[in-house]
Order: sequence, then C-alpha cells, then structure tokens
Amino acid sequence: MLDAALVLREQVFCEEQGVPRDLELDGLDDAALHLVAVDPASGEVIGTLRLLRDGEVAKVGRVAVRRDRRRRGVASQMLQHAVERAQAEGCTRARLAAQTGAIGIYEGAGFAVESGTFQEAGIEHVWMGRELGD
Repeated sequence: MLDAALVLREQVFCEEQGVPRDLELDGLDDAALHLVAVDPASGEVIGTLRLLRDGEVAKVGRVAVRRDRRRRGVASQMLQHAVERAQAEGCTRARLAAQTGAIGIYEGAGFAVESGTFQEAGIEHVWMGRELGD
C-alpha cells in the first residue's frame, strides 16, 4: 500500500502541482504512519496522508486525494482517522502545513490557522493546529 500511496502523492504533488520530486520525497516516510483511503470496489488507493510524531504533537502531512475523488469527503475521513490515531497514541496536539486553497477542509476537521502565509515548494501555505481532547 505504501508504494501506491507514494505513486498517488507523486501524481498530485509533482505532476499536478509542480513540486520537485526531491522535495516531495523528504526522507521522512520511513518514520511515518501512512493512512490510505481505498476504493472498496476496485481496491485502488484514492487518498493518502502521513502522520509523524514529535513528542505529544502529531504532524499531519502529505494529504493527497486522487483528482477524480476530490470533494467527496475522502480527505475529511482520513483526517478524522489521523486525529483518532494520534489521540490513541497519546498526542495532545496536531499540526499541519496547509495549502491555502485547502484551509476549509482542515477547518472542517477542527484545525485553526496559526500563522501567516509562507511559501513551501512554491505553493502558499499556513500553519494550522488543533488540540486533541479525550
């Protein structure tokens, strides 16, 4: 499944958004928990994200959904699972760097903007975070 998730990330970030491959593959994947959304009919990976832990803080990243499956709640469901997993592992906070065009998705998952905009891989982002309750 990880191979399929990496292929999807390359399609979304490198091919669609022009992120250089060496920035997309940052060497942190081996240390991450990868969540994937799978189409129940075909078994294909249609979404992915990774979760990295830094003490009690979970960092959500590399959220990608296949183009033909966007705006159907895939990212929202993955975020819900990521938050639940982070809580189960003892994290008290979650953070992510959101592309500004996706802020609404993350706000819907309980994240709030915590910074001004900054450029990452040539794309405008903001830091967002949320507390993880019981």
